[in-house]
Amino acid sequence: MARPNFQNLRVYQLAEVLADSIWEIVVGWDGLARDTVGKQVVRAADGIGANIAEGVGRGSYVDNRRFVRMARGSLNETLHWLRRAYRRELITREQTEQIRPTIDELGPKLNVYLKSIGQQSKTTDN
Repeated sequence: MARPNFQNLRVYQLAEVLADSIWEIVVGWDGLARDTVGKQVVRAADGIGANIAEGVGRGSYVDNRRFVRMARGSLNETLHWLRRAYRRELITREQTEQIRPTIDELGPKLNVYLKSIGQQSKTTDN
Protein backbone atom coordinates (compact mmCIF):
# COMPACT_ATOMS: atom_id res chain seq x y z
CA MET A 1 0.00 0.00 0.00
CA ALA A 2 1.43 3.38 -1.03
CA ARG A 3 1.94 6.10 1.56
CA PRO A 4 -0.50 8.99 1.32
CA ASN A 5 1.15 12.06 -0.20
CA PHE A 6 1.08 14.07 3.03
CA GLN A 7 3.42 11.58 4.71
CA ASN A 8 6.10 12.40 2.14
CA LEU A 9 6.00 16.13 2.93
CA ARG A 10 8.98 17.36 4.94
CA VAL A 11 6.69 19.78 6.78
CA TYR A 12 4.49 16.88 7.91
CA GLN A 13 7.50 14.82 8.97
CA LEU A 14 8.76 17.74 11.09
CA ALA A 15 5.32 18.05 12.69
CA GLU A 16 5.51 14.38 13.64
CA VAL A 17 8.99 14.79 15.13
CA LEU A 18 7.83 17.74 17.21
CA ALA A 19 4.67 16.00 18.42
CA ASP A 20 6.57 12.83 19.35
CA SER A 21 9.26 14.82 21.18
CA ILE A 22 6.65 16.69 23.19
CA TRP A 23 4.82 13.46 23.99
CA GLU A 24 8.03 11.94 25.36
CA ILE A 25 8.48 14.92 27.65
CA VAL A 26 4.88 15.11 28.87
CA VAL A 27 4.45 11.43 29.76
CA GLY A 28 7.02 11.93 32.52
CA TRP A 29 5.06 14.71 34.24
CA ASP A 30 2.96 14.24 37.37
CA GLY A 31 -0.83 14.07 37.21
CA LEU A 32 -1.72 17.75 37.64
CA ALA A 33 0.85 18.99 35.12
CA ARG A 34 -0.04 16.25 32.63
CA ASP A 35 -3.80 16.87 32.98
CA THR A 36 -3.51 20.62 32.51
CA VAL A 37 -0.58 21.92 30.48
CA GLY A 38 0.40 18.47 29.22
CA LYS A 39 -2.87 17.66 27.50
CA GLN A 40 -3.00 21.11 25.94
CA VAL A 41 0.52 21.05 24.52
CA VAL A 42 0.13 17.50 23.21
CA ARG A 43 -3.17 18.35 21.50
CA ALA A 44 -1.72 21.50 19.97
CA ALA A 45 1.39 19.71 18.69
CA ASP A 46 -0.65 16.80 17.32
CA GLY A 47 -2.90 19.32 15.61
CA ILE A 48 -0.08 20.58 13.38
CA GLY A 49 0.33 17.31 11.52
CA ALA A 50 -3.38 16.49 11.67
CA ASN A 51 -4.24 19.75 9.93
CA ILE A 52 -1.63 19.19 7.23
CA ALA A 53 -3.02 15.70 6.59
CA GLU A 54 -6.62 16.87 6.56
CA GLY A 55 -5.84 19.73 4.20
CA VAL A 56 -4.25 17.37 1.69
CA GLY A 57 -7.29 15.11 1.90
CA ARG A 58 -9.82 17.86 1.26
CA GLY A 59 -9.15 17.90 -2.47
CA SER A 60 -9.16 21.63 -3.09
CA TYR A 61 -6.40 24.19 -2.90
CA VAL A 62 -8.62 26.58 -0.94
CA ASP A 63 -9.36 23.98 1.74
CA ASN A 64 -5.75 22.82 1.84
CA ARG A 65 -4.51 26.38 2.41
CA ARG A 66 -7.12 26.88 5.15
CA PHE A 67 -5.91 23.78 6.99
CA VAL A 68 -2.26 24.79 6.66
CA ARG A 69 -3.20 28.11 8.28
CA MET A 70 -4.78 26.12 11.10
CA ALA A 71 -1.56 24.11 11.37
CA ARG A 72 0.32 27.40 11.81
CA GLY A 73 -2.14 28.32 14.54
CA SER A 74 -1.51 24.97 16.22
CA LEU A 75 2.23 25.62 16.07
CA ASN A 76 1.74 28.98 17.78
CA GLU A 77 -0.47 27.36 20.40
CA THR A 78 2.22 24.73 20.95
CA LEU A 79 4.77 27.50 21.50
CA HIS A 80 2.45 29.15 24.01
CA TRP A 81 2.08 25.94 26.04
CA LEU A 82 5.80 25.24 25.88
CA ARG A 83 6.43 28.72 27.30
CA ARG A 84 3.96 28.04 30.10
CA ALA A 85 5.60 24.68 30.79
CA TYR A 86 9.04 26.26 30.93
CA ARG A 87 7.90 29.08 33.25
CA ARG A 88 6.31 26.48 35.51
CA GLU A 89 9.53 24.46 35.50
CA LEU A 90 7.93 21.46 33.82
CA ILE A 91 10.51 21.36 31.04
CA THR A 92 14.20 21.98 31.31
CA ARG A 93 16.41 24.26 29.26
CA GLU A 94 17.99 21.14 27.77
CA GLN A 95 14.59 19.83 26.65
CA THR A 96 13.73 23.15 25.04
CA GLU A 97 17.09 23.21 23.27
CA GLN A 98 16.38 19.70 21.95
CA ILE A 99 13.07 20.64 20.32
CA ARG A 100 13.99 24.20 19.28
CA PRO A 101 15.65 23.20 15.96
CA THR A 102 12.50 21.35 14.89
CA ILE A 103 10.32 24.34 15.77
CA ASP A 104 12.73 26.73 14.02
CA GLU A 105 12.55 24.66 10.84
CA LEU A 106 8.83 23.88 11.00
CA GLY A 107 7.51 27.45 11.11
CA PRO A 108 9.19 28.62 7.89
CA LYS A 109 8.41 25.31 6.18
CA LEU A 110 4.71 25.78 6.94
CA ASN A 111 4.88 29.23 5.31
CA VAL A 112 6.65 27.90 2.23
CA TYR A 113 4.21 25.01 1.97
CA LEU A 114 1.26 27.39 2.24
CA LYS A 115 2.66 29.56 -0.56
CA SER A 116 3.28 26.49 -2.74
CA ILE A 117 -0.26 25.13 -2.62
CA GLY A 118 -1.84 25.69 -5.99
CA GLN A 119 1.28 27.22 -7.55
CA GLN A 120 1.83 24.27 -9.89
CA SER A 121 -1.76 24.51 -11.09
CA LYS A 122 -1.41 28.22 -11.85
CA THR A 123 1.65 27.70 -14.02
CA THR A 124 0.16 24.80 -15.97
CA ASP A 125 -3.17 26.61 -16.51
CA ASN A 126 -1.53 29.53 -18.38
